[in-house]
Amino acid sequence: MSALILYLFPLLMWNMATYDEKQEGQKVEFPANSSAVRYIGRTMEELDGTVSFDWVGTYLETGFTGNQLSIRASDTGNSYYNVFLDGKQHRVVKISGKDTLIALVTGVDKGHHILKLQKRSEGEFGKSSLHSFVLPSEECLLEVPRMHTRHIEFIGNSLTCGYGVEGKYSDGSFLLEEENCNLSFACIIARYFNADYTLIAHSGRGVVRNYGDSLRISRNTMKDKMLNRFDEYPIPWDFETFRPDLVVINLGSNDFSTKPFPFKRDFVDAYKQIIFQLRLYYGEKLPILCLYPSGIQTFVYSYYETLVDELADPSVYLLKLQDGLYNGTTDLGAAWHPGISGHKKMAMNIIPYISTIMGWDLENKPIE
Repeated sequence: MSALILYLFPLLMWNMATYDEKQEGQKVEFPANSSAVRYIGRTMEELDGTVSFDWVGTYLETGFTGNQLSIRASDTGNSYYNVFLDGKQHRVVKISGKDTLIALVTGVDKGHHILKLQKRSEGEFGKSSLHSFVLPSEECLLEVPRMHTRHIEFIGNSLTCGYGVEGKYSDGSFLLEEENCNLSFACIIARYFNADYTLIAHSGRGVVRNYGDSLRISRNTMKDKMLNRFDEYPIPWDFETFRPDLVVINLGSNDFSTKPFPFKRDFVDAYKQIIFQLRLYYGEKLPILCLYPSGIQTFVYSYYETLVDELADPSVYLLKLQDGLYNGTTDLGAAWHPGISGHKKMAMNIIPYISTIMGWDLENKPIE
């Protein structure tokens, strides 16, 4: 049994309360909305206990007894998940179809364990509905204590999603199973600062213009999507649910990826709307870090400078990620997107700046 489990064991035992459960043969089912399960991200609960979500990076944490755990779930498409057991990656699973029973944990020692289940793929490929957790009849779910006191919200595009991060060839096509938000710069930063995180991100979306649009101003950009409970469904999110300690925005690459480029005034005004929306829901003092993307056209930096000057907001910060931050050959994954080493280099560039603006200490530990 790991040191982490030994440390948490007394707290786990405290929370071995009786939860609503359904006996089924030699198995017991706990509803997905059990109080023993903590969700981080934007979700929706149904009357039958089902919990639905689609934003990339949404995750849950819970404890359980025994040596196996399954989940009963449905998906509108195909969604891939990272399964972490006692702090280490256990496997990757795919959720698809309706009311499917999926083995999350098998082949481990019987005892007390901590599970983290993280949606590694984007909402456009599937919305998941978790119905119940399934355990052997003598076992149960356990509430685990909150491990992080910090929370960072990231608003972004394909880089925040970890698009193609596990790909081996830069000119290779995007494969859904190679998308892994856990290896993106965003999750690397959150891990470094021991923070919970929310990823509000969608590949190809921009501030005012989406990738490849024939128009200068697109419909349904990230300034619109950021207001929604789901990535793919325009249901408003309740911003009173929680407030992050920091918001990091990485947008702009798609606006200027192809022509026609948006006009400066349109780009600045749309980005200001994103900031105003964050101020409306999160308050006037929340630190907001705007990243100027690596590799974007040089002239666009003046757009960001104008944005910051016009806002005149002391809690809005701008960090310029230098062109050539990562190697254009060895640091790439699939579809010309950064691979694992590229994302690590991005995180290494951003972490010291976050430390400065937030007063969070730098620690002598790997960036991974």
